[in-house]
Amino acid sequence: MDKDAFLKLLAQDGLPEPVLIERESGLMDMHDHPFESKALIIEGSICIVIDGMSTEYLPGDIFHLMPFQVHSERYGSQGVKYLVSRK
Repeated sequence: MDKDAFLKLLAQDGLPEPVLIERESGLMDMHDHPFESKALIIEGSICIVIDGMSTEYLPGDIFHLMPFQVHSERYGSQGVKYLVSRK
């Protein structure tokens, strides 16, 4: 998916304008957030583990996390850059 299609999807879902997040290569241990998030990968990669299931997201992919969904994140060797909307 490209940025324009992602912005259209956010509007349809009633989600606010996204912000750009950049992370260097590394790991963020198990945690959660008090908000829903929907993100579009712009560069690099991110691997998200939920309930022991690991999914890798690459440029053009979207990930969606619900509020308080416990997960870990691993950022690829080149890090990751993504647009995320939080509600």
